[in-house]
Amino acid sequence: MKLQGRAIDGFLRSPDPKVRAVLLYGPDTGLVRDRAMTIGRTVVQDLSDPFRVAEMQGRALSDDPARLADEAAALAFTGGRRLIRVREAEDNCAAAFTAFLDDPPPGDSLVLVESGDLGARSKLRLLFEGAPAAAAIPCYVEDEASLAGVIADLLRAEGKTADPDAVSFLAANLVGDRMVARGEVEKLALYMGGEKRVRLEDAQACIGDSAALSMDEPVWAAADGDFATLDRSLGRLFAEGTSPVPILRGAQRHFQRLQLVAAQVAGGRPAESVVESLRPPVFYKLKSRFTGQARRWSGPLVRQALERLVEAEAECKRTNMPDQTICARVLFQVASLARR
Repeated sequence: MKLQGRAIDGFLRSPDPKVRAVLLYGPDTGLVRDRAMTIGRTVVQDLSDPFRVAEMQGRALSDDPARLADEAAALAFTGGRRLIRVREAEDNCAAAFTAFLDDPPPGDSLVLVESGDLGARSKLRLLFEGAPAAAAIPCYVEDEASLAGVIADLLRAEGKTADPDAVSFLAANLVGDRMVARGEVEKLALYMGGEKRVRLEDAQACIGDSAALSMDEPVWAAADGDFATLDRSLGRLFAEGTSPVPILRGAQRHFQRLQLVAAQVAGGRPAESVVESLRPPVFYKLKSRFTGQARRWSGPLVRQALERLVEAEAECKRTNMPDQTICARVLFQVASLARR
């Protein structure tokens, strides 16, 4: 069973009891983990409960396919449903899931499978999409509008409300990884203490340094033409397991804003005035840097950078070349443009 759109939200709140295994996959690894935790807590509230939760790596199932059915058939010593979490699953463990879904063991245990960005021809993905006792949930990078709604919900759960410009700032700077967004919102709630209303200056003071400069650091470095920082920041993000697609999406958003500024500057407006009017606003510590980039990048150069970034994202989805290689190549090309 393949889930999309609103059907995903309903399933997350109340999974179909007939489903014995759920596959979560996609480029947003944070969203994969966040949704896995949401579904997992419908089975057992404490995901660290050693009696009701079993964890394993996908490669373990390629060596021992029967282990999956054994874990799913086991009874919890303390009673209650069991949850089996399989991480880093790939096509090499599809045989284990084929056997499991063809003849599910008795009981009501649920198997949660976390994977990366599986292609349309992936054996594992096709298996979960076609099996009646399974569900496949894609986890693509959310846009700012979608993330803004999620952030507002997370803040309400913490007993907080936020001004619209604060939500816009948070969404613009936290897009790309749902788990990062959740962690930063939780940190913001702690920062606010007893204060119930989050203002823009609160969001900038708490979120700006850690969020705006982590995922976007290679993007800013590329726009500056800073090869050394670009290489270092990309290496760190890739080592942490960050998917290249959110980085490319962030680069596209950055250059779309530069394109907007460049067009107005070409029309006679001062760069500082245009940057000051942007919504969501540029983080105050980065305004001078962004203004400098706006002066450096002409309209034709920005369009050229955007075309390359969009093509790089499409290339990640249709070729067999490693995504990290494609991402690094295009960002270094953009950095070369910045030096013209």
